Amino acid sequence: MAFDIYDASIPGLIHMLRSLSTILAKGEAHGGIDPSEARLAPDMLPLKAQVYIATDGAKGCGARLGGVDIPKYEDVETSFADLRARVAKTIDFLTGLDRAAFAGAENKHIVLKFPSTTLEYSGGDYVTRFVLPNVYFHITTAYDILRNKGVALGKSDYLGG
Repeated sequence: MAFDIYDASIPGLIHMLRSLSTILAKGEAHGGIDPSEARLAPDMLPLKAQVYIATDGAKGCGARLGGVDIPKYEDVETSFADLRARVAKTIDFLTGLDRAAFAGAENKHIVLKFPSTTLEYSGGDYVTRFVLPNVYFHITTAYDILRNKGVALGKSDYLGG
């Protein structure tokens, strides 16, 4: 079987979201960390926002490339348990996507509108130049926030099993 846009996106996103869940579980077990406040620097978003953005990026990718509606999350999760549930909900969404719906999605025209700019990509460039770097950045930042707070994390927690 040829490597395709589904293989280039969905399995890796699921894998990294599972790692994020492990990282969050270790943060919760460590105790004394408020996901609404914990951040690396005063001008950076807190831990909870890193999880929001990572999961939004992953579900947005799956939905856009798979031709389905993007699930709406209200961004109300503030506890580690709530954040892990959000990650699990995103993994469930991604695992439920129809692989066949991704056929030809590497050539799909993807438009992302933000308050200050609009970005346009082919499906392939969307995955490689936007989704994967963005999702991995926010998962890495969540890892770094918790590591900075004294949580015993290592590279194997980030890379997963």
